[in-house]
Amino acid sequence: MVVYAGQGDAHRSMALLWRTEERDEARPGPKPGLSVDLIVEAAIAVADGEGMTALSMRKVGERLGRTGMALYTYVPSKRELVDLMYDRAMAELPVEYDLGGGWRPAVTAWAEHMWAFFLRHPWMAQVSQARPVLGPNEFAALETLVGILRLTGLPPARLRGVVALLFDFVRGAARTVAESRQAPSETGVSDEEWWKARSALLEEVAPGFAARYPLVSWVESEDDTPGEGEPWLRHRARQTFTVGLAVLLDGVETAAAGP
Repeated sequence: MVVYAGQGDAHRSMALLWRTEERDEARPGPKPGLSVDLIVEAAIAVADGEGMTALSMRKVGERLGRTGMALYTYVPSKRELVDLMYDRAMAELPVEYDLGGGWRPAVTAWAEHMWAFFLRHPWMAQVSQARPVLGPNEFAALETLVGILRLTGLPPARLRGVVALLFDFVRGAARTVAESRQAPSETGVSDEEWWKARSALLEEVAPGFAARYPLVSWVESEDDTPGEGEPWLRHRARQTFTVGLAVLLDGVETAAAGP
């Protein structure tokens, strides 16, 4: 499932994101029992617990003990709500890192935080980056990473590519883990059952597999057994994240040291 941000009214969405509209507490009359922040927090809880497919104004209203219609005074529709959820979740990310050891340890710490963040909020990886939210916390996260990578000395044009690559890399690696966690409940088949059934069939339908695909067999030849109780796909995704990040940062180091 892919969700596109920025589908609501542009002026209303941006005003809500940047909180340029009159705040609830400044309005005359009795203090309302709801607020944009409360609604957004409830929506994030729904998406965390049940996924984006379950998200609706009615479901969020139920969580707050209200009807879905009661939310529209604060948030015009689900389209604007997705933008607000995305940007609010980004506020969880650290905005400062210790740069005393240089940029590489700081980027590694940043990547670990982003990895954990996407696993806490797997729905975040479903919000397409084709159209960014353009909220304050999204920009704060970008400012943080650029601030670290500026120490590499790379010029802006090259640095933009590194920033985009790092975000895409961590997001993609974490998404694989999130999908593997969801697969058993979505399909009714555990990872172990799925692999056991298909690996046996592969031997049957593709005899001589190793001779037919020698390089695939070679690259899979080293023992890669996950720890007890750890699903294989999650283990492989974590390994991909660790090895891939190290190789990516090796490349950044080489580029930074270049002529």
